[in-house]
Amino acid sequence: MKPVSKIDRYAIRKVKEKRIELGYSQAALSYELDVSASYIGQVESDNFKTRYTLERLNEIAKILHCSIHDFLPKQPL
Repeated sequence: MKPVSKIDRYAIRKVKEKRIELGYSQAALSYELDVSASYIGQVESDNFKTRYTLERLNEIAKILHCSIHDFLPKQPL
């Protein structure tokens, strides 16, 4: 598996910022996504290559009541 790209890292950071802003813990978000409790922690950690797919970002946007565009850069990286 290749390393996490700049755009993946950007999206992960933006999801984390929004999650914290809205008061969601990693466990709460993983529960809403119906994934294991460690999944969000793995995605947010630099020690794993786990990342979000576009489909998962869309699910997260629904849960956090925002646009998927909030997780993507305005300009290419």
